[in-house]
Amino acid sequence: MNAIEVSQLSVAYEDNLVLHDINLSVPVGKLVGIIGPNGAGKSTLIKAILNQLPNKTGDVEILGHSLDPKNHLVGYVPQRNAVDWDFPTNALDVVLMGRYGHIGLFNRPKAKDREKAMKCLKSVGMGEFANRSIGQLSGGQQQRVFLARALAQEAEIYFMDEPFVGVDAATELTIINILKELKAKGKTVLVVHHDLQTVNDYFDWTVLLNKTIISSGPTRKIFTKENLQQAYGGKLFFMNEKHNEVLAERGGLNAIR
Repeated sequence: MNAIEVSQLSVAYEDNLVLHDINLSVPVGKLVGIIGPNGAGKSTLIKAILNQLPNKTGDVEILGHSLDPKNHLVGYVPQRNAVDWDFPTNALDVVLMGRYGHIGLFNRPKAKDREKAMKCLKSVGMGEFANRSIGQLSGGQQQRVFLARALAQEAEIYFMDEPFVGVDAATELTIINILKELKAKGKTVLVVHHDLQTVNDYFDWTVLLNKTIISSGPTRKIFTKENLQQAYGGKLFFMNEKHNEVLAERGGLNAIR
């Protein structure tokens, strides 16, 4: 049984076809990078898998079953710009939201839930900010808090939409180390990612997307010059063909070595 099975998935916004005929299998226990050019539908793919989009066709299975919003098998970290950071709550309460799948939406958290939430905050280096309003945190700190919330869910599959955008190098290192720890525990993690420079270092499985699946599989096989050119068209400059090194993408994407 795979962690994720997607069959003939298509998504449209009004008359604009954003994703077309997506067929995707992701094994359990992989750290997956979803990469592709701007407008490729990377974030849309995650939202469609999570059943957050109404205008879609096709089938999605999570661990062999249709997604049940009541279970806690799936954790999700959205893009930072999709969150209302002015909402009057503190970091600990945000992380406690990750426990609702265990305690029920209308039940009060117990002491063990608060202990779990605090442990997750400390694991991302945010323990001292437990009582700080989320609106007073930096972008990197906010991202750490949402990662802690996902950890508090104790899920089997984690979806993360651009978790490294707007964070400093120390936060990025903290996040990727935690994701690798989740993988080591047998969890499956899917990450929408833009920085081609770090794909080989961060992910053991890669989904190369441009409105449909260009290629998917072990990173060492998928992350090639030919596949990148097919996904990005003429937007990439290659500086060392022997090692599939890419200098940059026209339009400002980061370099890869």
